[in-house]
Amino acid sequence: MPPEKKPKKAAGGAPAWMTTFADMVTLLLTFFVLLLSMAQLDKVKFSEASGSLKGAFGVMMSSSSTEVSQPRIVDFAPMDDDLASRLYQRIMTQMHRLRLEEDMELVKDRGAVVLRINASLLFDSGETRIKQEAYPVLEKVAKMIQPLPLNLRIEGHTDSRPIYGRDMTNWDLSAQRAVSVLRLLANRSSFPLDRMAAVGYGAERPLAPNDTEENQALNRRVEFVLESSTGNNEELPYLVDTQDQSPF
Repeated sequence: MPPEKKPKKAAGGAPAWMTTFADMVTLLLTFFVLLLSMAQLDKVKFSEASGSLKGAFGVMMSSSSTEVSQPRIVDFAPMDDDLASRLYQRIMTQMHRLRLEEDMELVKDRGAVVLRINASLLFDSGETRIKQEAYPVLEKVAKMIQPLPLNLRIEGHTDSRPIYGRDMTNWDLSAQRAVSVLRLLANRSSFPLDRMAAVGYGAERPLAPNDTEENQALNRRVEFVLESSTGNNEELPYLVDTQDQSPF
């Protein structure tokens, strides 16, 4: 009589399909945790990473998908009085060197240093196109402030007289003039756009009452507001003017 065969013992551990399934679930969990963490930090990076990972998993992106973009915001921070005074002295020295004192005024205001230029020097009456003869002045201004680790806000201002015969308000005029100056600095002087902003205030921030012709002319102006960008306060005290080898 042949010997009785012993039953085969089942292999230990989980079935092979279970191991594969568990690996897939773990990878999916890690994937979604990664997307969630990135979504909380930056929506743009989240969208880019999501599209990239969809491609990696074999999901084709639709050709009609809209590209996500996020404008850069110029972040301004007020200076303390000591830094504003140092910056004021430095720019005043350079204005004297470039012979710009007659064309503009330098003041300290609102935790910043402000360079004021009368609008008649840059624009014809009621116009938003910069005059050709103003180009050298603006290029000198850009050369003077470009090396500084500062942000620049270009502000347009007008008097209170309404604009007749054109479909434009004083606010429109001031805003378009500020943008024209910003565009010229970016194009002709290679001033970085991520350090600039343009804003128009119309007649809302006059320097003097709009009751005389002289005061109205004073209020028609473009201002270059130089403010410290966040994180650059430490750099400003160590700026040195290479012309006179003294801190500004």
